[in-house]
Amino acid sequence: MSYEVALTDFLGLVAYGELTAFERLAADSGLAPTLDGKAQVAGMAAAEFDHFRRVRDRLAELGADPTEAMVPFAGPVDAFHEHTKPSGWLESLVKAYIGDTLTADFYREAARHLDPASRAVVEGVLEDLGHSAFVVEHVRAAIDADPKIAGRLALWGRRIMGEALTQAQHIAARRAALAALLAGMLAAPDCDTTVDLAEVGKMLTRLTEAHGARMATLGLSA
Repeated sequence: MSYEVALTDFLGLVAYGELTAFERLAADSGLAPTLDGKAQVAGMAAAEFDHFRRVRDRLAELGADPTEAMVPFAGPVDAFHEHTKPSGWLESLVKAYIGDTLTADFYREAARHLDPASRAVVEGVLEDLGHSAFVVEHVRAAIDADPKIAGRLALWGRRIMGEALTQAQHIAARRAALAALLAGMLAAPDCDTTVDLAEVGKMLTRLTEAHGARMATLGLSA
């Protein structure tokens, strides 16, 4: 195992995640009941594609083939989206908020172990261009108008979280170098990271706690 292998894996995962997020949000914009909603979600899609290009370019700078780097993660990422297809506008908004912010938390965890140039690219992917506020406003307004939908949307949010953790575990089991990077057992030579064999468990706990906080922000129970 080497840091270079782990970095290529991680950036390949990020690149494919951003590419599929673009595709998913572009399609979901068609579910919007208003032109403003359509424009907002289309804007989210455009931002995701810009993120994809940044990560793709970083892979090329490192001498990696971006397409080959993404291939190992197509199965798990596609499975996540296949198992979490929204049935309507509100489900698409909850998925965008829960799924994308969970992904951002995951990126932050890994970024601590990266070289400065790669970390800067990943941190750029974490930019929130105000889309989260749009989602929270619309979901909470819908719940205020019809409180009965809160239960259904809460189940949906929990399903998204469960499926994301399932696919993350599949990836970790198959990509040893990437798992070691996330655990803090592998890092850039100049990265001040201590080894902690329990770090993966701690990371999952942090992700779960953050998910609960975000569900509460939407007005949903975790």
